[in-house]
Amino acid sequence: MAHSSYIINSRGERELFSLQKIYKSARRVGANKELARKIAESIEKEAYSGIKTSKIFKKVKKLLRGKIPRAAIRFNLKDGMRKLGPTGFPFEKFISEIFKKLGFETKINQYLPGLCLKSFEIDFLARKGNLIYVGECKYRNVAGERVHSKDALANYARFLDILKGPYFKSKKYRGIKVKTMMVTNTKFTSRAIDYSLCAGAALLGWSYPKNKGLEHLIEKEKFYPITILPSSRGRLKDIFISEKIMLVEDVLKIDFQKLAKKFKIPIKRFYPLIKEARILLEK
Repeated sequence: MAHSSYIINSRGERELFSLQKIYKSARRVGANKELARKIAESIEKEAYSGIKTSKIFKKVKKLLRGKIPRAAIRFNLKDGMRKLGPTGFPFEKFISEIFKKLGFETKINQYLPGLCLKSFEIDFLARKGNLIYVGECKYRNVAGERVHSKDALANYARFLDILKGPYFKSKKYRGIKVKTMMVTNTKFTSRAIDYSLCAGAALLGWSYPKNKGLEHLIEKEKFYPITILPSSRGRLKDIFISEKIMLVEDVLKIDFQKLAKKFKIPIKRFYPLIKEARILLEK
């Protein structure tokens, strides 16, 4: 494939084919330099002008699976995050669990009073010491979608009304720093970032903050979502979410005999998933 050829990205836009991007993606999930180079060169040979990035993604994952199964599972992170849906509620549970692991006390789906409106639904509250985050989750299940400035504006306006309301004016919150945070499984537009930075609103999303985005946090702390595992799909995925089992690390703590009996499914259905969890967490 000529270096001047185009691919179609997740937003349906044309961009130049990049051998370096494929190489870096393979390296990021654990491939050594030689394997990453071979994967990139193999994709270059098979690719054609107008190929979709989703097809390239599948090819890379297949090549990784044959050499480093753990890397292939890690490569599935972005897709696994989208599979937390179809609604945003599982994503809210997932983010709540991440904050718990980071030492916060969390509550999800809270209703707080404002000054202008009597009640606002808040996706999560997270408290550690004298800091409280009033959290808003923006889940996207379509590749290429972004969180825009209108979302940032609405989030901050709601937060300001809550601050002016009675909830945080009680004595027990005296000396407590209250901030808002918007969390997404996709990227923020530059305008959403600019506005939030100016307003003092915290953001956590894909590749933001730089080198400290959601994917970096997940990889660093091994806070992998259950949906990153290839066998976590269909009814199994629904069972885990209903049981509030959102993280892969919790899979290895489950009493599967009890779970199989409760949902009346053969215990052997869980075996592939357990194997994948051990591979991913290197246990």
